[in-house]
Amino acid sequence: MIFASDNWAGAHPKVTASIAMHSGGFVSAYGSSDLDRQVTKKFSEIFEREVAVFFVGTGTAANSLALTLANKPGGVGFCHTEAHALEDECGAQEYLAGGARLRPVGGALGRIDPEKLEQVMTRFAGDPLHAGRPIAVSITQATEVGTVYGLDDIGAIARVAGKRGLPLHMDGARFANALVALETTPAEMTWKRGVDILSFGGTKNGCWCAEAIVLFDTAKASEMAFIHKRAAQLFSKSRFIAAQFAAYFEDGLWLETARHANSLAARLAGHIRASKRIRLAWEPQANEVFAIASTAERERLTKKGVAFHTWHTPQGFEAEIGDGDKICRFVTSFATTADDVDAFGELIG
Repeated sequence: MIFASDNWAGAHPKVTASIAMHSGGFVSAYGSSDLDRQVTKKFSEIFEREVAVFFVGTGTAANSLALTLANKPGGVGFCHTEAHALEDECGAQEYLAGGARLRPVGGALGRIDPEKLEQVMTRFAGDPLHAGRPIAVSITQATEVGTVYGLDDIGAIARVAGKRGLPLHMDGARFANALVALETTPAEMTWKRGVDILSFGGTKNGCWCAEAIVLFDTAKASEMAFIHKRAAQLFSKSRFIAAQFAAYFEDGLWLETARHANSLAARLAGHIRASKRIRLAWEPQANEVFAIASTAERERLTKKGVAFHTWHTPQGFEAEIGDGDKICRFVTSFATTADDVDAFGELIG
């Protein structure tokens, strides 16, 4: 019963088959093959407009290079206090962007509060020489605690950023999970709500190693090309990333795998609601479920073969947690089965 992370899951068989199918023969390198171009065209179809696409190997690279594109001397980006880019990427943004900083902004359960963003921005009004220059706002969709920004929420943050001429970046490591949770379209969840640049994740949702930077302003592609190359993310055999995305998008596989993961997260949450051993911390919206468990119960579950992680208490969580109790994270993926979830339900029943 592996609920530690969707990163623990392997690759979907169709993705693996696509890599094998495209591994033979000779094709042009560095993103110039027919397959690379076909996948870029598919991205444009999905987002209902022409986009520029840059393949990268990790979500950290995608987030960092997005900030690098926006950076200026003295640059300051804004993200949630608990954003992955701030808490779990080892300062990669600052490193790759050449000194840009990330400024945390509060908000309940992983989502930036637009009013708090406005308040933080006042520090940089007027002559910001000593404070630094705002360069971008970044949101995570779905968030680190399994919540999702609604379309109006994204629009509200985009308006705050837009008033100051700042681009809005979306960290979409779990983009598909958020998309199917909202039952919307990629265009509606991004550029139609004011998103300028997207870190598009495939790795957590069935790919082997496939992430992409998607620019909705294609005029910035020439600049990103140099950033992409200099950051060692221009793969010579980029067809192997393209092959993953080709399978990922074919016949809506990416939406199918995300719906599967989300539905099993909801099923898992149902078992937790019915349990007297552990309790649900807050309602899940995508494929991450958070519950509160005692030390004894955590140890018991671990001995029974359940893999999960303890988690910090996020902003906006107001329920009481007893001594020895901790919040635990359970993540479902394309590879999780209903049998796994129901076996876990029996353990906590």
